Amino acid sequence: MNFEEFKTMLNTELNYLSINLSDIKLEQFYTYMNLLIEWNKKINLTAIVEEKDIIIKHFLDSLTISKYINSNQKIMDIGTGAGFPGIPLKIVQENINMNLIDSLNKRITFLNEVVNKIELKNIVAIHSRAEDLAKIEEHREKYDIATARAVAGLPILMEFCVPFVKVGGYFVCLKGPNANLELEESKAAMDVLGVEFIEKINIELPESDLNHNILVFKKVKNTPDKYPRKAGKPAKSPIK
Repeated sequence: MNFEEFKTMLNTELNYLSINLSDIKLEQFYTYMNLLIEWNKKINLTAIVEEKDIIIKHFLDSLTISKYINSNQKIMDIGTGAGFPGIPLKIVQENINMNLIDSLNKRITFLNEVVNKIELKNIVAIHSRAEDLAKIEEHREKYDIATARAVAGLPILMEFCVPFVKVGGYFVCLKGPNANLELEESKAAMDVLGVEFIEKINIELPESDLNHNILVFKKVKNTPDKYPRKAGKPAKSPIK
């Protein structure tokens, strides 16, 4: 796919979210897509490899939460993988401060390549587990928004993400069709970790059978120091 074809397709899909981008930003997305396809031949970054699917199921899906992001906010993307949703959000809103965290160093190498090639500023890729990084003072409860996509079940994901969020900030995540059940299973985690549920929004992506939901939570009190628990513990024994 050449750039003009890509530009037409991405612009068409972005109309769904009422997002208009300059050619410079469209070129950043184009470079990002091509790097993703190239690197995916060497390391496992994504099962989504067709260009149109990358545009809809990665780029557009990531940007469905863009309306919750404001200029100059500090954002943490937990378990970012190949950079979703963090890098698309950063391209569209260049004035935010974005941190990407992933536990696999090969992915961090890829993310740094993307950031350098498309010349993004105020974005850092961090090689760490969320359970470890959230214990460090410079990261704990310092973020306006923590976000994640396709990382873990909601009670587990909350323990990974909420400790990064300052009181008054938000945890915004992308979940699949079982969002209602996961919300029910997360009532204890919400209470313990200090968040309240704000809203659930169903997302129907164009030309896609994906059934996604955006879940929004507000941080209303400090998270107890014991959370997150040691690496591996949240997944083995979710808060109940």
